[in-house]
Amino acid sequence: MDKDKRSNFHLLLLFFVIAVFIWSAIKPAGYKIWTMEVLPAFGLLIIVITTYKKFRLTSLSYFIIALLSILTFIGGHFTYSEVPLFNWIKENFDLKRNNYDRFGHFLKGLFAIVIREMYIRKSPIKKGFWLIFVILSTSLCISTLYEIIEWLSTKIGRDGKATKEFLGMQGDIWDSQWDMSLTFVGSILALIFLSKVHSRLLKI
Repeated sequence: MDKDKRSNFHLLLLFFVIAVFIWSAIKPAGYKIWTMEVLPAFGLLIIVITTYKKFRLTSLSYFIIALLSILTFIGGHFTYSEVPLFNWIKENFDLKRNNYDRFGHFLKGLFAIVIREMYIRKSPIKKGFWLIFVILSTSLCISTLYEIIEWLSTKIGRDGKATKEFLGMQGDIWDSQWDMSLTFVGSILALIFLSKVHSRLLKI
């Protein structure tokens, strides 16, 4: 893919992300919970857009960022425990909970590829065991930090309903452990299946 085609692809991704963001902001389940949910993805997008010319990522990394942002905006619009498709799955397969949150945390493992790109391009760590170890550690650290932020929101938030929806436990006391574990597994699978493609894009 030449430079012009890559740029057009990146613009197309940005268009879809902005379109879903605007849709997400129209009559969400609640604007407070919507803000809490979409803020991390919105902040990441601002960083990506402002650094585009100085530090351009691979198209794979941009696709992953776009996909995860869209998933976050969908979850913010409905709240993660009330996404309609996963409510349908819950009802038709007799599940105990809406698993959109679990699905989202699993796919967040894809961010390991973005982390991989940062380390390969900006650190002296070479390909091999230690690169994989540091990538997985960083991915798990980010996931853990997010769970801590969710927990802190319940301690300092005044809107009990919004903070409960943001926490999204759905009655499972092990929800945080599930979320972190799924992100960790997703990160491992992302490295197994996408590292070769990513290396070709990085030309290493």
